[in-house]
Amino acid sequence: MEILKNIKKNTIIIILVTILVMYFVLKKDFLLIIKNLQNLDIKYLLIALVCFFIYIILHSYAIYKTVNKKEKFSLKESIKHTMIVQFFNGITPFSTGGQPMEIYMLSKHGISISRASNYILQNFVFYQIALVILGIIAILLNYKFHMFEQNAVLRQIVLLGFIINTLVAAVLLFISLSKKTIFKVIKYILKILYKINLIKDIDQENEKWIRRMNEFHECADELKKKKSLFFLGIVLNFIGLIAWYSIPLFLAYSLGDFISLNLMKSLTASAYVMVAGSFIPIPGASGGIEYAFTKFFSNFLEKNKVATILILWRFITYYLGMILGAILFNFDKEKTN
Repeated sequence: MEILKNIKKNTIIIILVTILVMYFVLKKDFLLIIKNLQNLDIKYLLIALVCFFIYIILHSYAIYKTVNKKEKFSLKESIKHTMIVQFFNGITPFSTGGQPMEIYMLSKHGISISRASNYILQNFVFYQIALVILGIIAILLNYKFHMFEQNAVLRQIVLLGFIINTLVAAVLLFISLSKKTIFKVIKYILKILYKINLIKDIDQENEKWIRRMNEFHECADELKKKKSLFFLGIVLNFIGLIAWYSIPLFLAYSLGDFISLNLMKSLTASAYVMVAGSFIPIPGASGGIEYAFTKFFSNFLEKNKVATILILWRFITYYLGMILGAILFNFDKEKTN
C-alpha cells in the first residue's frame, strides 16, 4: 500500500517538527515546566487519559453499530481498528491514511470493499456533523462571553477551518438529498476539466464519479431508513468529542489549578484548536496545532502552565494513540502473516 511506503518519511517529518516545537515550547520556562511535571496530581492525569479512551470507545461503538454484523465484526475488533486508524491518521497529511486502512481492515473480516466504504462514509458523516455542531456552540459561546483576545491570524484560520468543515457537512447532505442535481454538477465540472486538459478520458472519469455517487446515495438511503442509527452515531461522536475537549481541563487540575479553566472554556478553546488544525498539511498538523493551542489557552492560563499542559495534551491525544496503534498494527500484521 502507498501509505506504508510513506510511513518512514512522514515519521521523520513528525520527529523533526516535534523537536522544533518542543524547543520553542520549553526554551523560556524550562525549569518551571519540569517542576510542574514533577508535581502533577496523578489522579487528574488518569482522568484525562480516561477521557481519551472514552472518545476511542464511543467512536468505535458507532462503527460497530453501523457494521452490525456481530458474527464478522465485534466491538473489540472495532476498538482495535480505531486505534490502528489513530496511527495512520497521525502519520499522513490531513489524516488521509486512516479511512483507506479501515476499509482494508474491514475487508479482512469478509466485508466487501463497497460495503466497508459505505460504513466508513456513514461514520464520517456522523463525526463531521458532531464536529460542526460543537464548532457552532464554541463560536456562539465566544461571541457571548468574549473569551479570546483579538488575533487576526488566528481568527482567519479558525474561520477558514470552520467554513471548510461546514461546507464538507453541507455538501454531504446536499449530495444525499439531490441525486440528479449532483450528477449534472459533476458532468459540468468534468467538461471544464477536460477542456483545460486536466483529465484525458472524460467518459471514464464520468463513469467513475457516477459509481462513487451511487455508492454514496446507497449510504444516504440506508441512513434515511435507519434514523435511530443516524442520531445515535451523531450523539456518540458528540459525547466523544466533549470527552476529548475536556482533556485540557483535567490537565489543568493535575497542576493544581482549579480556577483558571472551566468546562466551557476548555470545550470552546479545544473546538477552536481542532478546527484550526484540521487543514494544516503536515502529519498530525504538527506545529500549527501547538501554536493554536498555546494562543487560545494562554487567554486563561500562565504561559508555563500552558506549555506543561500542551506537552501532556499532545502526548495523550496524538502520540499515545499513534504508539498504541502502531503496536496493534504490527501485532495484527504478524498474526495475519
